[in-house]
Amino acid sequence: MTQAFASDSAPHAGPSSSVTPQRDAPRVAVVGGGPAGLMAAEALAAGGAQVDVFDAMPSVGRKFLLAGKGGLNLTHAEPLASLTRRFGPQAERVATWLGTLSPEGLRAWAEGLGVATFVGSSGKVFPAEMKAAPLLRAWLSRLRASGVRFHQRHRWQPESLNERAADGTWTLRFDTPQGATEHHAQAVVLALGGGSWARLGSDGAWVAPLQAAGLPVTPLVPSNCGFDIGWSAHLAERWAGTPLKNVRLACDGPDGDHFDRLGECVLTATGLEGNLVYAASRLLRERLAQDGQAPLTLDLVPHRSQAELHKALASGQGTRSMANHLKEKAGLSGAPANLLREGLTMDEWNSASRDPAWLAARIKALPLVARSTRPLDEAISSAGGVQLAGLDAGLMVRSQPGLFCAGEMLDWEAPTGGYLLTASMASGRVAGQGVLAWWRSAARGAGAQA
Repeated sequence: MTQAFASDSAPHAGPSSSVTPQRDAPRVAVVGGGPAGLMAAEALAAGGAQVDVFDAMPSVGRKFLLAGKGGLNLTHAEPLASLTRRFGPQAERVATWLGTLSPEGLRAWAEGLGVATFVGSSGKVFPAEMKAAPLLRAWLSRLRASGVRFHQRHRWQPESLNERAADGTWTLRFDTPQGATEHHAQAVVLALGGGSWARLGSDGAWVAPLQAAGLPVTPLVPSNCGFDIGWSAHLAERWAGTPLKNVRLACDGPDGDHFDRLGECVLTATGLEGNLVYAASRLLRERLAQDGQAPLTLDLVPHRSQAELHKALASGQGTRSMANHLKEKAGLSGAPANLLREGLTMDEWNSASRDPAWLAARIKALPLVARSTRPLDEAISSAGGVQLAGLDAGLMVRSQPGLFCAGEMLDWEAPTGGYLLTASMASGRVAGQGVLAWWRSAARGAGAQA
């Protein structure tokens, strides 16, 4: 026997609540309290819908808060045309979401919550206070005032997706600390997140049940992740955790896409991670899937030409050790200098490094091979998910009228830098507005039949 909770009937709104759901508006369940789910709830409430948000965690927006712990990168000020290209194969589809909520629109939205933003030197956009918590508090307060009801510690049972009445009403089942409960809705927005950061609620446990229910779902894989290369014991033990600053990474994807960018990464005990590596992660991952390995190169001294390095290294080592020679002539020491020896025996290194042409070429294009991605739960985000081809323009599942999906659970990906958060929130608004458009269309159809 299921039980109903008071929160199912009483909105968590303060005295300032002024929005009353319309009687002929849909009852909508939003499953997932991350940025995409909250933005869907906001769009639905603005259209007068009766909105209930369910989340398995004790509070909503946990990944959002963690992402903003060191300074919330809300969006990016890059020109929209080039920003859209950051979304790779799904750029055209994501561009339609950004037409509903653009980066500039997202900044205006934050301003409407009383949170000023600024553009950093890299083009990244941050709240003036650099924190996520004030923005989330203001957002939740406004949502509650608009009549949105929140239900925490409600873990959705995806198997209940098939429980639908003859009139189209969904019966959603949840596990809670007080026992099982159910909720009835006329439309459902799933915003379940991807498969990374399971401890914050994004565990990807929905993939198999949704596949079983007939939804087209691509398995989740790491995105914005580190890669295992397989260092020598000396490098791993001595230099793990060292940042490699101002290096250039180059690699090729399986379809001929080329990546070549300056940035910073970190040498880990097993390989490389950091923003520069994350930006190349899609191409590296796809190359791994095709070939079982992914070659890449690092330019350790990008501000100097190979010819210039060759001339400096050829000026004579004299009585200096090779370590001092590299430091004086090439500006390399510590981890970067030790990286040059990886994959070579001592005899091979001692012989080859005497040739300044070989040494200059190796400094400018150090060959490395990524052997595997780091585990999904270590990744910043995931790729894969509900295939966009199975959704209409309003993000409704074509085979399940009244069921919508939004956010990172969709099959798209983006690099770090505000791109992922921007598109996730935009997709939430598209899904919320999609529900309202679908409901109006269904109501017109019912009226015409009557």
